[in-house]
This record gives sequence, structure tokens and C-alpha cells, in this order.
Amino acid sequence: MAVLLLAEVTDGELALDATAKAVTAAGALGDVTVLATGATCADAAAEAAKIDGVAKVLCAEDPIYGKRLAEPVADLIVSLAGDYEHIVAPATTDAKNIMPRVAALLDVMVMSDVTAVVDGSTFERPIYAGNAMQTVKSSDAKKVITFRGATFDAAGMGGSASVENIGAAADPALSSWVEDKVATSDRPELTSAGVVVSGGRGVGSEDDFKIIEALADKLNAAVGASRAAVDSGYAPNDWQVGQTGKVVAPDLYVAVGISGAIQHLAGMKDSKIIVAINKDEEAPIFQVADFGLVADLFDAVPDLTSKL
Repeated sequence: MAVLLLAEVTDGELALDATAKAVTAAGALGDVTVLATGATCADAAAEAAKIDGVAKVLCAEDPIYGKRLAEPVADLIVSLAGDYEHIVAPATTDAKNIMPRVAALLDVMVMSDVTAVVDGSTFERPIYAGNAMQTVKSSDAKKVITFRGATFDAAGMGGSASVENIGAAADPALSSWVEDKVATSDRPELTSAGVVVSGGRGVGSEDDFKIIEALADKLNAAVGASRAAVDSGYAPNDWQVGQTGKVVAPDLYVAVGISGAIQHLAGMKDSKIIVAINKDEEAPIFQVADFGLVADLFDAVPDLTSKL
């Protein structure tokens, strides 16, 4: 069986971690062809060709793919779909915008956030904020899937696949780019960071969130937040971890002042080591934590930061 995998490419750069994890997942389905798109994507395509398990890379370089609009990419994928039984992507923000459109154009279902491959038509995915696992069997001729990277290891970098340049599909002209507003940070990207420090409602204010950031900087970590902290205005929306935020699975997750609501746990429970700091010893977060400290975060976190 042949698999077409949409690589995660931003401004000409390959998101290697997300793409390599999707290659691992897709490898269980058959020979993997990676599709890289962008105004410039030659370098991303060349890097994707080095991922173990990639049989071939298609590089679609055209200005219409330069602003991350979903509709042109969806049309391109559909134009290529005839040769593939599975059309897959990592479960990133871009892919979650593109893949449902692909499924709609092909008149098939989309299986999102897949965490395990049972066979070529049967897959597992979490439901109810990760409290249950659903087994989904598709009888569609084309299977459209996004893979949750947190549950797959990244493929290695020993490959040498061929790269083929392909032309762009017709522009459906259903949307247009207006402007980019990009937040820049020296910290690692939240969904791929090895260490994440998250703050919750217990931090108390936007100013006090600086102690979370100081600890994160000491650990070279990304900063996360619970939905309660985001809704309270303590942290920006793109820091939110949870069912309605980002799903992370770092080597170390430090939860500070977070009670551990089901919705938050859904976004971080696959972390390798979970450390919780909370003054409420009955907080649900301690049920999933590997290490728990019952303490006032305003004493514990600055003390921990200074010792680091």
C-alpha cells in the first residue's frame, strides 16, 4: 500500500520532529512518499529525504503555497490522491486545517489524532479528553489521517530518498492572505520541547507568571499554561496545554499551580516525567505526577530557580 504524507513546512523550513514522528506512524501502512509544499521548499524536501523510511519526496514549490493557505494545498493533495490509499499528516495546526478539506473533497471520513495503527483500515484515537480509546475501522477507499506525534518516536536520519519536483495544482482562490502576526521567542516551540514548565490559575496574575518563565529559562524549557490561566489573562492563548490547547509529551513536564482538570491532563499525560507543585495536597494533578511537592509555589519556584 502506498502512503502520501504531508510534511510540516513553515517558511521553507521542515518541522523535522513532527514530520519524522508521522513517518514512523505511516511506515506501518506501506511505502511513504512525503509531500513538501511552500514558496520555497527545496531545502525542506532534501531534509525530508534523509528521514529513515521515506521512499520518495515530492517538492511542490510555488508562491500559492507560501502563505500556509489550506485550500490550495488541499487541492494539490487531491490531485495526487489517485496513487495512494492513505493520505496522512502530523496532527499540527496546519494539517488540522488542510486534511478535513482533503477528506471532504474526496468524500471520505477523516480520522484525527490517531495514536496507534492496528492495520491498514483500523486505527486507535483518544476520545472524552483522553479518558477512553476509540477503535475506528474505515471502509473508505482512501483513508485520510492525522497522527498525534506524542505517541510515536521520531524516525532516524539515515535515509537517501529521491526528490522529485512537481508543478502546482490550480489555485481554487477560495481564500487570500492578508498579513502575518508572528510572535517570536528564544524558547523552544511548545509542542516539540523536551522540557515544559506550565503555570495554572494558582499563579495568580500575569506579573506573577514571570516566575514560571524564569524557571523555564533556567531549564531551557518551553512555557505552557492551563486553560484557567489563559482565560484569566495570565498567559497568551498559544501557551495553552490541554484538550482545547496543545498536546505535549516532553521528557519533563513541570506543572505549577495547576489543579489537574481532565481537560488539562488530556494535553500532557503522555509526558515521560511529570512534576507537580501545588499547595493543595488533594489536587488531582498529584494522581498522575511522578514527583509531587505540596508547597506554596511562590516559595518553591523561586527557590528551585535559584538552586538551578
